[in-house]
Amino acid sequence: MSKAKIINLPTTEEEIRDLRVGDVIYVNGVVVTARDAVHKRFLVEGIPLPIDLRGLAILHAGPVMIRSGDKWICNSIGPTTSMRMEYYESEFIERTGVKIIIGKGGMGRKTAEACKKHKTIYTIFPGGCGALGASAVEEVLKVEWLDLGIPEALWVLKVRNFGPLIIAIDTHGNNLTETVSNNAKSKIPLVLQTKFKKL
Repeated sequence: MSKAKIINLPTTEEEIRDLRVGDVIYVNGVVVTARDAVHKRFLVEGIPLPIDLRGLAILHAGPVMIRSGDKWICNSIGPTTSMRMEYYESEFIERTGVKIIIGKGGMGRKTAEACKKHKTIYTIFPGGCGALGASAVEEVLKVEWLDLGIPEALWVLKVRNFGPLIIAIDTHGNNLTETVSNNAKSKIPLVLQTKFKKL
């Protein structure tokens, strides 16, 4: 695994194309939360996004936000399960120009193909680290689509050293989650054979 790299947002294909699965990065700049309801409203209901995501990062997350006067404070922000967005993500990548997706648990083949085609990466943020995520949020710049509820709204965040983010799908379509899963499955016959020999 190579040394962690800092990515400043917005980023470009040139800056992320040499990253590989297993590499670790941190991001600075604007990250926007976008989970189930955002994907559905944009892609199914056809409502345009109120923010240009080209070159930015989206985060599959439902943050805990606290209102303080006319400002919002991020109290906790950790990733939600990305596979729920698998149905939408390839089209979302194509139509928005987003360059980094942050989530949890891995994504499938359609997303990997879109990452390869549009030179995007999918990264995993450690689950259970909501306080760590919040500590990297310097400012809540604004919120859009708050009618969806606090967890589902588009939160536009200014972050510094947000991470660690492990690259799980790179711009070449390599999928770390799929590789690990296939390696584990390939060992099942050997495990069963060994187990039955002992019986």
